[in-house]
Amino acid sequence: MDLADQGDAFAAFWRERHVCTLSTARPGGGPPHVVPVGATLDVAAGVARVITSGTSAKARLIAACDGAPVALCQVDGRRWSTLEGRAVVRTEPEQIADAELRYAARYKPPRLNPARVVIEIHVSRVLGNV
Repeated sequence: MDLADQGDAFAAFWRERHVCTLSTARPGGGPPHVVPVGATLDVAAGVARVITSGTSAKARLIAACDGAPVALCQVDGRRWSTLEGRAVVRTEPEQIADAELRYAARYKPPRLNPARVVIEIHVSRVLGNV
């Protein structure tokens, strides 16, 4: 999906500092696992990233189903955007370092975490009102 087609307001909204929610499926069809996260969006690549500990429930749920369907959402008043796509857990040091730099640019430098991984979401659908 070419996220550049979403326009400048969309890209700007995803650069603003907002807390997001990440929704992942639970095994057995239970209610979705929804947690607050910091996220970044690479519009050109069509990829959103979330840094987290490899032991977190979200990382474990996604790792158990490589290519897991997820939804990443952020809201600011009447403006909102949801990114749907497939997620994978990345453990490569260069991928983690890149995601940490992107996170620091949007939020603040993340705390040290030797167990850090990156949840990489390949966006396939965009919903919203931006």
